[in-house]
Amino acid sequence: MSDSKRSSDLRVDDIEKRQDTAPAPDAHYDPKFVKKTLLMLDLRMLPIMGLLYAVALIDRTNLGIARTAGMEQDLKLYVGERYSIVSMIYFIPYTLLQIPGNIVLRYLGARLHLTICVVGWGVAQLGMGFVKTWGELCVCRVLLGIFEAGFFPALVYIITTWYKRHEVQKRLAVFYIVSIVTGGFSPILAYAMTLLKGTHGYNGWQWIFIIEGAATIGLGILAWLFAADFPETSKFVTEEQRKMILDRVEADRKDSVPDAVTLKKVLAVLLDPISWSFGLMFMASTMPAYAVGFFITPILLSMGYTVSESLLLSAPPAGAAMISTFTFAWLADKTKKRAVWLAAQNFICITGLMVTGYTNSNATRYFGLFLVNMGASGCVPGVLAYQANNVTSHSKRAVTTAITIAMGGIGGIFATTVWRQKDFPRYIPGIWATMACQLTMLLLLCVNSFVFARRNKLRREDKCGPLENTEGFYYTL
Repeated sequence: MSDSKRSSDLRVDDIEKRQDTAPAPDAHYDPKFVKKTLLMLDLRMLPIMGLLYAVALIDRTNLGIARTAGMEQDLKLYVGERYSIVSMIYFIPYTLLQIPGNIVLRYLGARLHLTICVVGWGVAQLGMGFVKTWGELCVCRVLLGIFEAGFFPALVYIITTWYKRHEVQKRLAVFYIVSIVTGGFSPILAYAMTLLKGTHGYNGWQWIFIIEGAATIGLGILAWLFAADFPETSKFVTEEQRKMILDRVEADRKDSVPDAVTLKKVLAVLLDPISWSFGLMFMASTMPAYAVGFFITPILLSMGYTVSESLLLSAPPAGAAMISTFTFAWLADKTKKRAVWLAAQNFICITGLMVTGYTNSNATRYFGLFLVNMGASGCVPGVLAYQANNVTSHSKRAVTTAITIAMGGIGGIFATTVWRQKDFPRYIPGIWATMACQLTMLLLLCVNSFVFARRNKLRREDKCGPLENTEGFYYTL
């Protein structure tokens, strides 16, 4: 770079243009070999991970379906705030055990860790089909939270270790879309299960938990057989493919070699405000997603639909969310921008909440549920990619990812406490609380964009050292 370009009137745009013309990190590899390997990775990892996460999401949120299928009457969940307590109590261990789960992940290995999580929550889910009191249901929900706590952060962490930064969101979106599609049709499957009412003396809601719990345990075996480990230890890639994958990661962010997780590193991440900003944004994203998962069926019931109609009408909004999620993920990876596309989805979610809460026509209220689903669903992989793009080193990635997803659990607690049974049928306090989360996320996106842009500018002007202690690293806005 010439001396004139190091002067105080340095033009950032010129530097960015020069960086864009630099050779790609994997330029010395045959592009066909790279493309073929990435496709193999996608097909090997994303379907099984998407399916596992879909089952986790279904097992986590099928409480609302079971409630309308007779559980509320059998377990007397209509008394006081019992339903909200049963919904919320899951999120306490789910939130507290995120960071320990990601630390243990490296010691157990991905396959064993995921298998323990999946089989464990499958057993808890199965047990929910045999409970006799709402207190026993709470115990099963706590166990569900314990085993699911280490699952989702592990999935995100594993995926981000295989790809370059601006390849991540499409992959996260794909496996999340698999979960959206599967979860969207779960009400239909659940409705079919309720038709077993009376078989062997069990009510319809009990069959939902029994069948889904048994299926989850079976998927735990698939996790052991097919789930991917980390790049440096996985056995389904050749040594040539492994070297290429690690070289690409090293060139992109220089953290292909795992570093040890130490107390000092964990504390440094915990004391970094940026780590918590990602967490708060993820909380704001999951809050409406959980609210829809738990309360879409009661909202549809409030419109005058029958139980069977409400269960069936719960599915179509998931189709719209699938299209929206991948569209925004493609735009984000294509433009290498995150904040602007997340903000757009926040506005979509806010619009949907207003339409659902304050219009009177069933058609417009139902359309509002489409918008809420579209806005909230795309933000989940979006925030995870935003966070993953702006950290380096395996230790920081593990802890930051755990913080982010733990805050998502708090979003679940928030959703189940502000969307209250006594506010049926409009749930206006819950709608306003959800909108407040969206506005908070918009504010944090503005703050982070300003901080990241300023740090990038200072680094390009040689006024500070390497960002994230990584030479050549710049934050993704």
